Amino acid sequence: VQLQASGGGLVQAGGSLRLSCAASGLPFSTYNMGWFRQAPGKEREFVAGIMWSGGRTVYADSVKGRFTVSRENAKNTVYLQMNRLEPEDTAVYYCAAGRIMVPTAKAEDYAYWGQGTQVTVSS
Repeated sequence: VQLQASGGGLVQAGGSLRLSCAASGLPFSTYNMGWFRQAPGKEREFVAGIMWSGGRTVYADSVKGRFTVSRENAKNTVYLQMNRLEPEDTAVYYCAAGRIMVPTAKAEDYAYWGQGTQVTVSS
């Protein structure tokens, strides 16, 4: 199983980025997908999750209204659209796949993880 995250970069506060995560080696359309992030010196935290069908999404309070998670099962890809970025969003962003009933915020519910992509937001 491989999860390849991309789309990170350096952006000014208030700007936008779109992360992508391409999956291979698993039946993607049957897996819930999650995005997590880890800032320097901090623990990994949940950002957003999306159900296998795309029919349900969940978000951390800190990103609600600014970030949108979506997926294209035909392309085995999940996205994270990040708008109105803030310096506090600076972190390495990871995508993860889990075969749980609904997308959750618990890292232990996700069996597979990508390598991460760096997002840096300057003030």
